[in-house]
Amino acid sequence: MSVLSWVSVAVFLAAYALIATEKVHRVAAALGGAGIMLAIHATGAEAAFFSQHTGIDWNVIFLLLGMMIIVGVLKQTGVFEYLAIWAAKRARGRPFRLMVLLVLITASASALLDNVTTVLLIAPVTFLVCERLAITPVPFLIAEAMASNIGGAATLVGDPPNIIIASRGGLSFNDFLIHMAPMVIVLMAVFVGLCWAMFGRRLRYEPDRAAEIMALNEREAIADHRLLGQSLAVLALVLAAFVLHPVLHYEPSVVALLGAGVLVAATKVTTEQAIAEVEWPTLVFFAGLFVMVGALVETGVIGELSRAAVAATDGQLTVTTMGVLGVSAVLSAVVDNIPYVATMSPIVEQLVHAGGEGAQVLWWALAFGADLGGNATAVGAAANVVVLGIAARNGTPISFWQFTKYGLIVTTVTVVLVAPYLWLRYLM
Repeated sequence: MSVLSWVSVAVFLAAYALIATEKVHRVAAALGGAGIMLAIHATGAEAAFFSQHTGIDWNVIFLLLGMMIIVGVLKQTGVFEYLAIWAAKRARGRPFRLMVLLVLITASASALLDNVTTVLLIAPVTFLVCERLAITPVPFLIAEAMASNIGGAATLVGDPPNIIIASRGGLSFNDFLIHMAPMVIVLMAVFVGLCWAMFGRRLRYEPDRAAEIMALNEREAIADHRLLGQSLAVLALVLAAFVLHPVLHYEPSVVALLGAGVLVAATKVTTEQAIAEVEWPTLVFFAGLFVMVGALVETGVIGELSRAAVAATDGQLTVTTMGVLGVSAVLSAVVDNIPYVATMSPIVEQLVHAGGEGAQVLWWALAFGADLGGNATAVGAAANVVVLGIAARNGTPISFWQFTKYGLIVTTVTVVLVAPYLWLRYLM
């Protein structure tokens, strides 16, 4: 690698260390790192702001912005209070039952929507129900972020890396259902057990609080029925457009912005009320992170790492598959899994063409590695970053290591389970 490549690695590692140790605010660390990358010409304005592969992913930024506005309008209706009471009553006020319910809802929704949209909708419910039960929302939010990444792996639209993989590999929605979904169901069952081991024993049950919850009528929480009807209609259209992306060919970001615009224009909610819930620091953090990772792509760092890992397998399909799975899990934990997959997918495409029909397993190894590896750290997946931003905004900040110490466990267990699945189903 060139001197510039090594300097870029040093800048990235320094920024990442600041984010991990929280010596400075993560937004300042990301913007500072991005600024240095631009200053040393590791990347340029054209690559940072306009390149599809090495620049800021504006589709992600505007998808988040549009969905945050829709959530802001929904919040005015009282529907989140309704869902919070409903969920708490179904769980009979028992915290772990509630966690299981929210985790399963999150995973199921993430398979149909993208996982970022799901956590944007579930997080407000979590805060409200935890407030009602007088328990900390932190373990619930961490579990939901991880469930969204696992559940999102099941379908083409569930996790942004899957969309990139499908485009490169010519894979359909049904391909993901057939090859990814069965194992995702197994992983979710294991994840529920991990939630009990990591959080369940420390969640306290308070009968008095539970009795108060059971006495509530969730229907009384709806503050504006007309606005609720309008909001749900727009949300349903947005979600339908997400699912029909292969037919309509509208990017999720475009759909989200259209939905947000229609909702603000057609209802009595003011613009100020609608944008009050937008997590601006989270959007800026993503922009800085994209520029830094794009610089690593521009200078050839990520490409070199990926090619070296694949070359080490010496052309053996089984070894290559496990190598792609493992390397994808590790690198997706360090850099956001979206730019990683954008960089790795052309390499996998070449390997699939060279290896023939049986080498299609490499696409599933890449998808599982990237999607599950995103759970390992607080910045490994978009859903994680969004959850941390919402938590900080609501006065219950989750530190990098508070998330990561659980994420490493979940990623290790799930990736280890996927390895025999790939071997038994495709390589024997």
